Amino acid sequence: MTDIPTPRSTLDVPQAEATRAFGRIGLLSFGGPAAQIAVMHRILVEEKGWLTERQFLHALNFCMLLPGPEAMQLATYAGWLMHGVRGGLIAGALFITPGLVMMLALSAIYVVAGDLPVIAGLLYGLKAAVLAVVVQALVKVSGRALGSVAMIVIAALAFVGIALLRLPFPLIIALAALTGAVLHLRAPQWLPSAKGADEGGPASGSVRAQDHRAVARTAAVWLAIWLVPLVALVVVLGRGNVFADAALFFSQTAVVTFGGAYAVLAYVGQQAVELYGWLQPDEMLKGLGLAETTLGPLVLVLVFVGFLGGANLSGMEPLVGGLVGGLIAAFFTFVPCYLWIFAGAPYVEALRHVRWLAASLAAITAAVVGVIANLAVWFGLNVLFGAFDYARFGPFFLPDAQWGNIDWAAALIGIAAAVALIRFGLGLFAVLGAAAAAGALITMV
Repeated sequence: MTDIPTPRSTLDVPQAEATRAFGRIGLLSFGGPAAQIAVMHRILVEEKGWLTERQFLHALNFCMLLPGPEAMQLATYAGWLMHGVRGGLIAGALFITPGLVMMLALSAIYVVAGDLPVIAGLLYGLKAAVLAVVVQALVKVSGRALGSVAMIVIAALAFVGIALLRLPFPLIIALAALTGAVLHLRAPQWLPSAKGADEGGPASGSVRAQDHRAVARTAAVWLAIWLVPLVALVVVLGRGNVFADAALFFSQTAVVTFGGAYAVLAYVGQQAVELYGWLQPDEMLKGLGLAETTLGPLVLVLVFVGFLGGANLSGMEPLVGGLVGGLIAAFFTFVPCYLWIFAGAPYVEALRHVRWLAASLAAITAAVVGVIANLAVWFGLNVLFGAFDYARFGPFFLPDAQWGNIDWAAALIGIAAAVALIRFGLGLFAVLGAAAAAGALITMV
């Protein structure tokens, strides 16, 4: 599987060093996709210099087009750029494993003892500190990605479209790509400078015949890794069994989750609660709260759903059934992500220097900045105000947050974290650890 053409990064990075870096990224992946993308950018581009800005944004563009958790797929893509399939497998696994372990542990605690105040306090402090990381990253990424007035306009329109008009995510990305192609044909001067377009490796404009075969073999292997266990569970256990139904359901969500966890949340909540009866409506919200504040992608909420389904309906001892259900949810959620990356990345890299496609991807980059800004605003409102509603004014949906309900403790933790990170340059581990301790102290007091 490792014979797929891999466009090397500008540095020959030892696998052991890359593994340590991706392990660090996995241990810092709090706060949802905006924060996770920020952490990867900070470590891979700014600190290590292993990927160029163009490589990073190009990979991010592709991952935003795929179903599933874009941050996990971005880590996988980055690992693949440096060390092929093996590097991508290691990077993706290290990104999700800490959050998976944490979610399984918290799900078990929830099943046995319900919510524990000290854990809630730790997550409270972490969530507030991550807000500072999100804002810092958004400023840096937008400064590099928005290289012209046209790109700034596209980013602003994407933000308005997804945040205020609630347009579908795929529609926003499609319109941005079309806009970029039209600008390339009609007004190329409005596009960012193409200087440096060939940074980051010797990717050619085509994939050779033997490379097609290598990609096909890799895709077949990962398709088998995904579908053989799925078929086995359904055949052996039969439809109606909670584990077989979970395997089918989470495989389906892996295909339709365009736009990240938020896009599929309503569908998962409806099916898991109303159709399968795996959990109660309020438990779905609690699972989302855990996923928003623990390590890893927000789609880990599906692990909580699978855990409760296995604990409640498997007929096994609750913790054993829950563990099996949670692992099934994780397997059938994340294995397809490897298939998308390993089958698609070689072709996307080969086409990276096609000019009209580069223009489309530049516009998608700008739109992605708007989407990340929307996630940052949404996350910030949740941190500072907790629950809030939306008020409709014509076609616009505006957040209706009451300033009297602002959480000043969370705001102070976030401000302190921002000062520590930006003004004094303290490490993320130290800042997040201090924020977690402060959150636990505030909650207990």
